[in-house]
Amino acid sequence: MNLPLFDAWRVRSLDSGDVNSIAQYADNFNVWINLRDLFPHPYSTQDAKNWLKVVRQQDPEQTWGIASASEVIGGIGIHVQQDVHRYSAELGYWLGEPFWGKGIATAAVNAVVRHVFTKFDVTRIFAGVFAYNAASARVLEKAGFTREGVMRQAVVKNGKTVDQFLYAILRDEWRANKR
Repeated sequence: MNLPLFDAWRVRSLDSGDVNSIAQYADNFNVWINLRDLFPHPYSTQDAKNWLKVVRQQDPEQTWGIASASEVIGGIGIHVQQDVHRYSAELGYWLGEPFWGKGIATAAVNAVVRHVFTKFDVTRIFAGVFAYNAASARVLEKAGFTREGVMRQAVVKNGKTVDQFLYAILRDEWRANKR
């Protein structure tokens, strides 16, 4: 997959040549503090290799790189739910700190939402955001997501129990506002 964003930025499939840039940008406390503990810190090239091995086995592809013309600077993906939640997909993303505040994450979220609603049998895409991560909440809001609620003291990160905001966008809302 290759989804253009703006300028030279794009969301694209990942490959083994991305290991070093993934490890470079993922190995950052300020990135890690906003993600699930499944995302390790420190983050090594072996962690990147392990992640890519899992990603490359997905069928259909559900995880992609956020990239410049020369390197991957972040990741974005979905996890289609199962059972009674099978028409919902969870969205997750991260971006290397040097690229924060440039509109790249919002553009990537918009592109992936468009891709998912076009290619997957999904009616709802949702994302959880730690309450202290105002920048990520703003990314989702700019991409048309609605804050559906607060899950009080729902997550433990770095030894602290914190609230998590739940955001979602429905296929019908996306169609009405096509971003």
